[in-house]
Amino acid sequence: MSDALGGTRRALNRRTFLASSAAVTGAAVAGGVLLPSPAAAAPAAAAGGAGLTLPDIEVRDAARKDPTEATLAEAAVLMRQRKLTSVTLVEAYLDRIGTFDSVYQAYAEVTGDRALAAARTADRRTGRRGVLNGIPLCIKDNYFTKDVPTRANSYIFEDFVPEYDATAVARLTGAGGIVLGKGQMGPLATTRATLPNGTVTTVNAWTPDDPAVDPGGSSTGPACAVAARMASSSIGTQTGGSIVLPANRQNLTGLKPTLGRASVYGVIPLSYTRDHSGPLARDAMDAALMLSVLAGPDPGDPRTLGLPDVPDLVRAATPVIARRGGAQMRHATRIGVPADFLGTDGDVRRALLDRLDGISGVTLVDVAYPADWSLLTSGFNAARLPERTEPFRYWLREDPRKFGVSLLSWLQGLMLSGDEWITAQRAKNHLLREVLDTVMNDCDVLFQTDVVPFDLLGLPLIGFPAGFVDGVPSGVLLGGQPYEEDRLLEVVAAYQAVTDWHTRRPADPATPSKSTSKSTSKSTSKSTSTMSKSAVRAAGTGPRLTAEEAAELSA
Repeated sequence: MSDALGGTRRALNRRTFLASSAAVTGAAVAGGVLLPSPAAAAPAAAAGGAGLTLPDIEVRDAARKDPTEATLAEAAVLMRQRKLTSVTLVEAYLDRIGTFDSVYQAYAEVTGDRALAAARTADRRTGRRGVLNGIPLCIKDNYFTKDVPTRANSYIFEDFVPEYDATAVARLTGAGGIVLGKGQMGPLATTRATLPNGTVTTVNAWTPDDPAVDPGGSSTGPACAVAARMASSSIGTQTGGSIVLPANRQNLTGLKPTLGRASVYGVIPLSYTRDHSGPLARDAMDAALMLSVLAGPDPGDPRTLGLPDVPDLVRAATPVIARRGGAQMRHATRIGVPADFLGTDGDVRRALLDRLDGISGVTLVDVAYPADWSLLTSGFNAARLPERTEPFRYWLREDPRKFGVSLLSWLQGLMLSGDEWITAQRAKNHLLREVLDTVMNDCDVLFQTDVVPFDLLGLPLIGFPAGFVDGVPSGVLLGGQPYEEDRLLEVVAAYQAVTDWHTRRPADPATPSKSTSKSTSKSTSKSTSTMSKSAVRAAGTGPRLTAEEAAELSA
């Protein structure tokens, strides 16, 4: 792509994004913030990933020896080569779930028998197969899943069993993906995964014996499932860092696309102007494959309509190796580095910048924030709160106790006046201009130390591994221009081609005997449930978040 063509694309993307942002805000006022009706029919959405081709990547020895070690792409290549079956892969993951999930508590629901039946079908499938054929996935528990409980870790939805799949789930299974179960999450997608009463459940896969180590939220379970080798990949949602932060803290690659790039129809909402759907994966290629399937217009979600075509994400995530070794960029890329980027993990981030600086085609650029940056990115962040309150007013009137530990953030939404919300929207428009015309004027992608700006605006953001601090993963955040998820993936793929942080896996925790747990994972008719209906009501004995802590940490 020439500079002229690239500049034209960016200009069109920016104009589309500005128009789309205004339309999304208008829809929030006009009544777009509605919970999907449980009895409604799922909208007709084109299958994701049509025509997508899996690259013939090299499979590591570790992946050949243990299928749960394989990336999504490696597992797919092994299946294509008839060196691995879907049944073998699903059984391996169910064995690990049965053995270790009593420690990790990554799953709210495990659909073992259904997954095995789907795996047998995948292995019998002939002719053209979907790019995810036979691949076992974890789905965050706020996505509708037909005939499988969708509780969003909440008293409100403790009895809810949807009659159709969310668009994202339908696209993944339409591409051949297999649902292993539902990933545990923060109550109504607000904090790290806890029971609704605040009792901590899901742990960081790297520190399973210490629940005090932050695993990231609210897509805690989907991240832990992938990090602990209990799923090939997963999908989460993000309103305030809920994909990229768990990725950073559990050594994964998490991609939050531009608002509207992937449908959130059939997802229990948190904020109409900020809710995103995206993958939590082991590397850039897996994230690219997942988003390629998820992305595209959906008549059930107006935010997805009229947007630029999805770029070739898989090609972007395929690194280019220079003749003399090392990686090189397909497109000359200026990476913005703000003054506060080094932060507390300075050694890790200095090493990261040194590695990037050695990649052909990368130019590091110092970036300064405008004087009103702090005000725009923090002072108006509370504008998201009324958007979560509006569709839940019925439950607030009926029984506020059903919100559990997250009640305060819903009450705070009632306290924000209309004029404050309007002022916040004006501030958001000003911030968007500051980001696109000032902060990112001299760079293509931009390192971030906080999720708020890119979540507030709906711009794409990727989190990826950069090292370890005291044995715990340390990741970084990279933000991009509107609809340029491919540029983010290209940078991360090049970096991952010259580092191995993303290939490192946590040690298994101490558990009861594997023979005892193996039968449990396979014999469950409907599910092996970490959080059954009774568990939702349970008091719990572990550490707990208070209502005040939940409000402070709320997405």
